[in-house]
Amino acid sequence: MDNRSSWSVFRMLFILIIALWYLFGFPIAAQVFTVAAATFFATGRRYRWFYILYKTLPRDVQAAYRFLRINLQLRDWNKRNMSVTRLFTEEVSPKRMAKVAYHFEGRSWTYSQVEAYSNRVGNYFMSLKKADGTPLLQREDSVGLVMENCPEYVCIWLGLAKVGFVTALINSNLRREPLSHSIQAANCKVLICGASLSAAVAEVYESIDGIPLFQLGKSDGESPECLSRHGVIFLGDVLPQASSELPIELIRKTGPRDKLMYIYTSGTTGLPKAAVITNLRFMFMTVSIHLMLGIKDDDVVYDPLPLYHTAGGIIGAGQAIICGNTVALRKKFSASNFWKDCVTYKCTVAQYIGEICRYLLSVPEMPEERDHKVRVMFGNGLRPQIWKTFVERFRIKQIGELYGATEGNSNIINIDGTIGAVGFVPRYAGKVYPMALIRVDEETGEPLRGKDGLCIRCEPGEPGISVAKINNKNAISSFHGYADKKASEKKVIHDVFTKGDSAFNSGDILVMDEFGYFYFKDRTGDTFRWKGENVATSEVEAVISNIVGLKDATVYGVEVPETEGRAGMAAIVDEDGSLDLVKLSEGMKKSLPGYARPLFLRVLKELPMTGTYKLKKKDLQSDGFSPKLIKDKLYISVKEKFVPLTEEIYADVLNGKVKL
Repeated sequence: MDNRSSWSVFRMLFILIIALWYLFGFPIAAQVFTVAAATFFATGRRYRWFYILYKTLPRDVQAAYRFLRINLQLRDWNKRNMSVTRLFTEEVSPKRMAKVAYHFEGRSWTYSQVEAYSNRVGNYFMSLKKADGTPLLQREDSVGLVMENCPEYVCIWLGLAKVGFVTALINSNLRREPLSHSIQAANCKVLICGASLSAAVAEVYESIDGIPLFQLGKSDGESPECLSRHGVIFLGDVLPQASSELPIELIRKTGPRDKLMYIYTSGTTGLPKAAVITNLRFMFMTVSIHLMLGIKDDDVVYDPLPLYHTAGGIIGAGQAIICGNTVALRKKFSASNFWKDCVTYKCTVAQYIGEICRYLLSVPEMPEERDHKVRVMFGNGLRPQIWKTFVERFRIKQIGELYGATEGNSNIINIDGTIGAVGFVPRYAGKVYPMALIRVDEETGEPLRGKDGLCIRCEPGEPGISVAKINNKNAISSFHGYADKKASEKKVIHDVFTKGDSAFNSGDILVMDEFGYFYFKDRTGDTFRWKGENVATSEVEAVISNIVGLKDATVYGVEVPETEGRAGMAAIVDEDGSLDLVKLSEGMKKSLPGYARPLFLRVLKELPMTGTYKLKKKDLQSDGFSPKLIKDKLYISVKEKFVPLTEEIYADVLNGKVKL
């Protein structure tokens, strides 16, 4: 390294230390400098250390500056007691009343229209009374929302938040028990559904104690009989009569740390869990994407993702609510219309999940993929194998690959386009952003501990579980968990880095390289990801067991070449050959969303167990679905019917002729 390069490194290090001093005070800046110096002199690998510093410091200085801006913004909002609704009504909306907030199916909603519609929603639901004259809803009561994507979706939760109600954003793909459970898990006092989902709601309505039901839009035919009998109220009939005046006094009663909404996540086991999203966390996630990726105020964001998820509903749609951008929504993702929409709405920023990228690459070339103006795309799950091809074909200047959990605090982002990386944390910045990888027992998933009783950090190149220290005084590292406190406690590890501390356990296996980049490897626990959704295996196992007459069954994810995530596979014990495949397929179709239905089936005489009667699910998973290796009967779901998985079909799956 020449003198000029050395001076450049030290200059950038000096700038970084000053930035940390300004943001966190002298003690933290001094610790970072001390750790860096001690590492340099203690390891003896001086030249390598300087090389790593030289390679990463430009990245780290840029990130530190943007991180500083995020922290200052959050501190300002927290100091001024701002909530999402107050920020929207007092600062974002007034400046942009005539600007388009949302594009959708050829229609445009201005900020003025979003403001008025959400005010009507808030005022109407606040005015509802019980038979005895008391309010139907009290402050912080939950309202379930199960609808497809549309601007009204955002306006409804925004309007409810304006008057102090908390909206539970329920996955619109859920049916029967998972749907009923999701409504009850958040203790919803009222349910709002879209017309296209009224039949699904009718199936579970008796199980949710017949809570008041409201429907947006009229069904094509007659409403389901049970809903008509219970007096479903159509919002299109009542909202026009509600006041469009701003309930400002109620808005000012809500602070940054109050609940805003629930977003469901499968976590690692069981049925969906309602993760708590506070106002400050919503603002943090949204503004972080905006500032870390350099999104401009006049950018138009394309959001084809479900609004019930964090990606589409917060960091996508939230760009309009918090940052004043125009956002183009779509009811459902379409590979053939993705670039056409981007051209139509003049989008400059777009969202993705890994599956979307693969689907886009599979579509024949079209003029719109060259004519679009998208310069930034952000999301998660873009596979390293197709990263370069994707960027080059669609001419995307910047990819912002994200990593994080809805309920967690270990959020990182790739801002420099390093292929395959889901984000980074500078090697010398552990005190500033205490995210780390720790060693765990491969069988139990429990953290391994040293002689001092603390968790053991992974070395560069060593896979481990991602954890992040919890500090509820800080918006970035706070953890609010789920509506279910017991479920929240299971995600927390104690005595991690120091005695008495606690950290969020992501349940994800990552690996970090010597430059501080993190790469996703796998998920632990009984969860796998397919079609952009988390699948809780215990939930699917319970459904299958009921369908097949309580036969032993286990569900797991298997890797399929050239696909993201893992495809579902079920292993079922059938000692007497009585398994009815038609009944199984039809039962899964009725009770499970499409992404959760196993695509592969293995029928065996008994499930493999350990000497202590623990299921050897890892052995089954490692076997995969190859008919050459497995002697048990194998089936594949083709057009929602199970057919024998022959070697010919297996080969077609591997070479992509059979689409999963």
